[in-house]
Order: sequence, then structure tokens, then C-alpha cells
Amino acid sequence: MASAKSVCVRAGTPADSAAIAGLQEAGFGMRYGDDENEFRGKVFPVERSLVAVEGDRIVGHTVDRTMTITVPGERTVRACGVSGVAVAPTHRRRGILRELYRAQHARTEADGLPLTIFTASEGTIYGRFGYEVAVIDTAISIDTRRAEFRSTTPDPGGVTLESLHAAAPRIREIYERWQHVTAGAQVRPDAKWDLFFADVERHRSGATTLFVLLHADGYALYRRSRENRDIASVWELRAVTPDAHAALWRVLLGMDLVDTVEAEIADDDPLAYMLTDPRTVQMTHRGDALWARVMDVPAALTARAYRADLDTVVAVRDPFRDAGGNFALRIRDGVAECEPTSRTATLGFDINILGALYFGAHRANTFAAAHRIAVEDAKALRAFDEAFTTDRAPQLGWFF
Repeated sequence: MASAKSVCVRAGTPADSAAIAGLQEAGFGMRYGDDENEFRGKVFPVERSLVAVEGDRIVGHTVDRTMTITVPGERTVRACGVSGVAVAPTHRRRGILRELYRAQHARTEADGLPLTIFTASEGTIYGRFGYEVAVIDTAISIDTRRAEFRSTTPDPGGVTLESLHAAAPRIREIYERWQHVTAGAQVRPDAKWDLFFADVERHRSGATTLFVLLHADGYALYRRSRENRDIASVWELRAVTPDAHAALWRVLLGMDLVDTVEAEIADDDPLAYMLTDPRTVQMTHRGDALWARVMDVPAALTARAYRADLDTVVAVRDPFRDAGGNFALRIRDGVAECEPTSRTATLGFDINILGALYFGAHRANTFAAAHRIAVEDAKALRAFDEAFTTDRAPQLGWFF
């Protein structure tokens, strides 16, 4: 039986592309066409891959790219975005993923990036490496036959139906405006926009092309299913203003020959409160959209803004990378200073907790109630919780 000791981790090369594609198809149960593989290879070049090799066989893989992501306070941070994590089903539970992540983290540290982020297919694997759910989304289904807007809900209008090609420049501009003010949303690189506008998923999904609803301050992209024409699936909705949000949803819920609209929304989306019967908005799934790991505690904590002043010491445990320790955190007028200290901590937690709190998706007092934050001083917990709380729920910009 092979173990991690019989496997070496090295950088990927173009010659590895076919083997990597086969490993990912086996791991994720989906097949990409040649055109899609070409686009994906530009978003995540094979030269940024790390492969675990046993003999001449690739049995594990990760790939990364440097991303720019918005953090609380409408600031941005450079982060390592990891994708394509897979281990061959014949080589599970042998420490290969651990070795891949050791190499991945060493690369991220060498690049000087304070965060590592990824979107995950499974939720029980990554906590041991210091990651935690940092952005949450909610899948919903709405019966349009029962959806009626309240009289107080505005009807701004201004929505047009456009082709994806014609609307492309406007979609990019609106996304960039939305991303700038939305914690958790990443800059979408040109290669990803090319993949986006190529609409390659249409060939896999068996659905229609993407239809575009365009507003001056927002857009909604949706598909109609060929097998079930009464369903409209919203692929992406971005609204910079409340009026754009209301206008787009009024069109989506008022379409002829559509009985059900499916979408994903942020935790604090006001849609249900805009309808006479909030039960019309049925949650079908609530789960993780983005995972995060803090690589450098002072660099990460000083990169974002905060809602309240704070002066505390936290004890951060990091058994996987040893990036923890005691840190003095001082916040004034939203700006943080953070440095290692020998002072006694008033709060203690695993480094996972910082990833969970970083974008504002969770509350510190909730983790304390779950016994995941050790509290020496209840007043210190309240102040810590208030400082990290945000006014808006974070949202993932694009899945990777």
C-alpha cells in the first residue's frame, strides 16, 4: 500500500495536463469539453499546479492563482485562491492531501499572501488545515404563482432583455462596481470573463443559453431548462443599488410560462420581506460558498476595517502551520494594529476562527457559545464581537 512517503510533490508541467484532467473528472464526477478545458487552463495555468506523483502516475493535485478579494471596509487584499484539489480514489487516507497542503502553504508564504481561499466540494476535510467557512450562501426556490410584491416595494423599472454578447461590457462594469463594495467578492480576471461569456456550461447543462436582464445598476443572468420549461434558474444576480435589486426581481417573478424561479442569495437579502407572503421564498439549501485560512495574522487583521474600537490580546492556535501565538490587537476608528506579544490573552481560539470571522459571515459570540472561543473576560468577547461585525453579509464573487 502506498503512503505519503512513497509519493513526491512537484510543480506541474504542460505534459501533466491530460493526467490532471482525468484525475479531476474521476474526483468530481464531471467531464469538461476541450473548449472549456482551454478556458479553465487560462484561469488556472497548469504551471501553477502542484501534483503528487507515485512513480510516473499523478495521484493528487492542487492549483492556485493570486486573487484580489474585497474585505470589510471596501478594501481589497491579495489572496491565494486554490482550486482543483483532488486525490485519486485509490490513494485516499494516506496523507497525500496533507503533503499537498504543506507544499501549497509554503508557496503561499513565499508569495507573501496573508490569506488562502477556496470553494469546496466537501465540508469535513479542511478544518484540520486551519480553514473555516468564511462566506455562506442560500439556495432558494420561489413559486411565482404565489409571489406578490408588497405595495411598499418600489417598482423602479428600467430593465431590458439583452443578449449576452451585447451586454458583456455593461455586465463587467456593473460587476466591478458591485465587487468593490461587497466583502468576499473577488476581481474577475480577463481569462475568467472569457470563460463566463463563452457560456460553455450550456453544452453540459442541457439548458438554454444565458438570458440577460440588464439595469443601469444591476444585472441578472438566467437559464430556462429544456426538459422543464416552467423553471428559470438564476445563474448570477448582481445589484449595486436597492432599486436595481427590486427591478430585477420584479421581472424575474413576473415572467410568463415560468412557475418556479431558482436562485442563490446572500444571508441578508431582503427579497422575502418584499413579498406579501415571505414563505413564498423557500430555502432549498444553505451552505458554504467560500473557505478561508489566515496565513499571517498581523497582515490579515490589519488589512480590513472594523466597526468598533478594541484593545485586546488573543491567543491563536495553529497546529498545522505554527502561525499562531499571542497577538495584541488594537483598533481605533476602524483601523487595526496587530503584533505578537507576551501579554496574557483574554480570548483564545484556533486559527480557523479568524477565517470564519474575517469577512463578517459569523459572530464571535456564536463561536463562544459553541465552545470554540475560550473566554477569560465576557466584556472582552462583547467588544471583540462588535468590532468584527459587519453591516452587510459577504458574498462570493465567482466560484473557482
